[in-house]
Amino acid sequence: MDLRNAVRGRVLLPGEDGFDQAAGPWAVGVHQPVAAVVEAEDAADVAALVRYAREAGLTVAAQPSGHGASGDVQGVILLRTGRLDRVEIDARARIARVGAGVRWGRLLAETGAYGLMGPAGSSPAVTVAGFVAGGGISWFSRSQGWAADSVRAFEIVDADGRQVRVTGDSDSELFWALRGGGGDYALITSIELALYPAPSVYGGRIIWPAARAGAVFDAFRQITADAPRELSVWINRTAPPPPAPPMVSVDVTYLGDEAEAKALLAAFDEIGGSLSDSRGLMDLADLGTIAAEPVEPSPMLARTELLTGLDAATLETLSGADLAPLLNLQVRHLGGALAEADPAGGAGGPLAERYLLYLLGLRLPHLADAVQGKQAALVEALGQAVSGRKPYTFLAPGENAAQAFPAGTLARLRQTKRHHDPNGTFRANFPVLD
Repeated sequence: MDLRNAVRGRVLLPGEDGFDQAAGPWAVGVHQPVAAVVEAEDAADVAALVRYAREAGLTVAAQPSGHGASGDVQGVILLRTGRLDRVEIDARARIARVGAGVRWGRLLAETGAYGLMGPAGSSPAVTVAGFVAGGGISWFSRSQGWAADSVRAFEIVDADGRQVRVTGDSDSELFWALRGGGGDYALITSIELALYPAPSVYGGRIIWPAARAGAVFDAFRQITADAPRELSVWINRTAPPPPAPPMVSVDVTYLGDEAEAKALLAAFDEIGGSLSDSRGLMDLADLGTIAAEPVEPSPMLARTELLTGLDAATLETLSGADLAPLLNLQVRHLGGALAEADPAGGAGGPLAERYLLYLLGLRLPHLADAVQGKQAALVEALGQAVSGRKPYTFLAPGENAAQAFPAGTLARLRQTKRHHDPNGTFRANFPVLD
């Protein structure tokens, strides 16, 4: 059977108009040599695609928005789920039912109307389903844990092409793997997500000249040493191309009122000399404006590491090392509920490291090698402050699932893969099997 006769959604093949755009990931420059792209009409269409692939001996890789692509998709059928865009809010039960194509910006706008929120990350352009499949470190993970911990049920298509509802009661192993273990076991078509009261959310960004970096990093260490779980603080050193000047900034969110937030963040105000300060009470729909990340595909080349702490030597490297040709060095405060995550609740498990380091440059032919060299040099300079583990949701091309999970967790995920997808019908961005 021809692929176009097997599904109702749009099918694009190499060489056809629109194929290159449809096959491209969010990170421009990551090559995706796929055999076809299918834009499914609905969950039934996803099931039809899986049945076709199984009978033809082919593999399907789902990329709702293209974030997190590794390029490891030679000859696969790339599934886009943008048309699975249904959102249902049960405000009384504090539950959202969200199609696999729904992005965080839309969901927050809809939940915010009820004074509720989901565990959203920094970008409004990332899909909810993709975010939770990778675990998801959100603005609110210090109080709510992994975003995946908030999933109550999945609607999936399994390797036999059946539409199945998966919960902790119906299939505990698959439910555990889907909550943070990636997309290697089934295709998610919808999720049921717990929501949280958000009567008041405070957030924004403060920017200083780069000369204030030492003082800002000192205040960051002071504030995060005993911050309540409701407070999240991320710090950035930005080195834009000339003639724009380098800067240092902090991004914050707080689940509480403005007076409490200001008291907790007073050490930043004592620095003085800020260039701008956007902090204040905010609508959830505007959460993505804090970090102001690109929402369109961009040639970004990132490396992420986890840091065990911020001793004096680590702080000196982070605040003072030359960044060029990187665009940004970011440190996110973790801890709280992430450190206490139930290993039985999802594949992410407890994240003991207290900070996340994100190093960003451009994936351009004349810069990529230098960007990767600088990233490696900074990581080497940080020495034993770097734990060696990477969150699955932050893996980059050239990395693998073994870097994200402890050995026992990885073995369990591999067993789940073998059991639920013995013929390899599905391929995640970062497969758990070698």
